[in-house]
Amino acid sequence: MPFLLVLLALATPRIVALLLWFLTGWFNGLFQSLLWPVLGVVFLPTTLLWYSAVQHWFAGQWTLWPIVGMVVALVIDSSPAGSLRRRD
Repeated sequence: MPFLLVLLALATPRIVALLLWFLTGWFNGLFQSLLWPVLGVVFLPTTLLWYSAVQHWFAGQWTLWPIVGMVVALVIDSSPAGSLRRRD
């Protein structure tokens, strides 16, 4: 059961990004190439979502709170999932 929870937690940002991509126009005009959003979904999905949120909600202005959010998103994306296991 814990393994399934870890898989769900890791997959959720990717699922949200894919749903936004296919069902809305959320990513329209944010990237000049299809390469960056694809790499974002694969490697840094939370960071991709936060970057797009800053572009939409903060009009692309990188002030204090968007930068703090980006740091948090990068920490979430780069944290090792293996540390969630209990050591017996």
